[in-house]
Amino acid sequence: MSYLMKGVKYCSSVNQMHKVTGTLFKAHILKNISGTNEQFKISRTSSQLSSEKANSYNYVIVGAGSAGCVLANRLTEDPLSTVLLLEAGPKDTLLGSKRLMWKIHMPAALTYNLCDEKYNWHYHTTSQKHMDNRIMYWPRGRVWGGSSSLNAMVYIRGHAEDYNRWSREGAIGWDYEHCLPYFKKAQSHELGPDQYRGGNGPLYVSRGKTNHPLHHAFLEATQQAGYPFTDDMNGYQQEGFGWMDMTIRQGQRWSTASAYLRPAISRPNLSVAEKTLVTKILFQGTKSIGVEYVKNGQRKKAFASKEVILSGGAINSPQLLMLSGIGNADDLKKLGIPVVCHLPGVGQNLQDHLEVYVQQKCTKPITLYNAQKPVNMVRIGLEWLWKFTGMKQSEGATAHLESGGFIRSEPGVPHPDIQFHFLPSQVIDHGRVASTMEAYQVHVGPMRSTSVGWLKLKSTDPNDHPIIEPNYMSTERDIWEFRQCVKLTREIFAQKAFEKFRGPEVQPGNHVQSDKEIDAFIRQKADSAYHPSCTCKMGQLSDSTAVVDPQTKVIGVENLRVVDASIMPSVVSGNLNAPTIMIAEKAADIIKGLPSLQEKNVPVYKPKTLETQR
Repeated sequence: MSYLMKGVKYCSSVNQMHKVTGTLFKAHILKNISGTNEQFKISRTSSQLSSEKANSYNYVIVGAGSAGCVLANRLTEDPLSTVLLLEAGPKDTLLGSKRLMWKIHMPAALTYNLCDEKYNWHYHTTSQKHMDNRIMYWPRGRVWGGSSSLNAMVYIRGHAEDYNRWSREGAIGWDYEHCLPYFKKAQSHELGPDQYRGGNGPLYVSRGKTNHPLHHAFLEATQQAGYPFTDDMNGYQQEGFGWMDMTIRQGQRWSTASAYLRPAISRPNLSVAEKTLVTKILFQGTKSIGVEYVKNGQRKKAFASKEVILSGGAINSPQLLMLSGIGNADDLKKLGIPVVCHLPGVGQNLQDHLEVYVQQKCTKPITLYNAQKPVNMVRIGLEWLWKFTGMKQSEGATAHLESGGFIRSEPGVPHPDIQFHFLPSQVIDHGRVASTMEAYQVHVGPMRSTSVGWLKLKSTDPNDHPIIEPNYMSTERDIWEFRQCVKLTREIFAQKAFEKFRGPEVQPGNHVQSDKEIDAFIRQKADSAYHPSCTCKMGQLSDSTAVVDPQTKVIGVENLRVVDASIMPSVVSGNLNAPTIMIAEKAADIIKGLPSLQEKNVPVYKPKTLETQR
């Protein structure tokens, strides 16, 4: 894709470059004519002021991802607020067309970008000592829409108690009654608004349309196993199994670029630059005044008269803070980075969800195995390109993760701590290896892991990925929970509803039965669910590990915020895209100085007894 800036939106940026160049040229001529150092000093100062003014905005947002697109839209609703949005990756369209970028916008094509460095930071962890020394792959979005342009489009908010826990952990004002209204503000659900769902937001949310018999068999089997059916796991009752919500609109992925950025792109007070790597936050003392970035191989600066807002995500935001001198002073000094603010929590508290695939061979040719054969993939793709659907079961227009659920791992657990996604297909190695048979699977894993990691700078080079240490499976509780995941999944797959479909177990396999064998299987096969978070945790000033306060302001400096999944105090019980969008919606009101929305006494399901697991 061409990197040339096009359209009205970018004219101001081009003019700014001409102004800066022209001013510098005048300064050069003035020096030669006058021959005096004093005049050159005056001219140079004038040049710098002119440059700053030409490249100055009220807000500079770093990262056009799940949070950054939301902020860009909401902050430019005020025509007097000017915003510059900087994205390291490319646009999510080609020549203005979504169809030409079908790998992003066709829901069924999601695995392409999980493996493509063009739109993906392609991170890897350190060798994980509790997982047979495996190096784990972490795809993260590097494109308009960020990870909402790469993810599986599952819309899950987490449990109400996650947000009440945040409040107890120091994120005052981020409890459920203050967060629910922002989930609703963001959302336009195809089933219409109610006490939990939104009906007029930019983020379109829908249910699956394939009506696949294996999804029905899965939901029937869960009820046969004694679990409840829930008609909205984002509403009153998370616990149980039901139909998943997805960020898909009319057969297309509905990323934050589609929901928030494109509707705002024509506003004269919004400037957007892609393929622009921010390398440093600029400070005057402890006051943030702008950013330094590299574009087309040239180093440039942009200034913010009000605030710089980092929305790079749980890896990029702490990395940029540390590169700019905010972090653990000892670590920064070792790399020769001048310390702006000693903030030891930066990059700490790293949390993620691990999951494993339990796979069963299917005795009937009804899985997605045939759809994944080259001739059928071409047919599905062409039909999607023509009318945004795809074959009789709309294969191209869905990510197929249409059913799932949440359960408690054992008696005494107050709300669900295990999540299931069901898929009528087999996935191998993040989708990088083709399916080998007719099979179905669940993605299953614990939601509130007790293993906590960290990330640190590898070097002072912004292009170097940081050292990522998730510290997976480092506690006995995590090991026990994963055993439960396998055992409880096997119990569901053994129900009568699967009788006419059930072949031999593919993974772990019938030879894996003892706790020791299950533990070994988990070490060998569990992988990230792509939910890194909590590396710039929100908390009180008295918390030495907090990075931002409940107003999302970075502690110890001025005019700098972080707004993305990194500010979660602890990981939520579910997928992270919906909560990240909520965080940005709520932060936008904070930045605007508006009082927080609030909905009191909204009922939330609680089990009749905690003496039983289900």
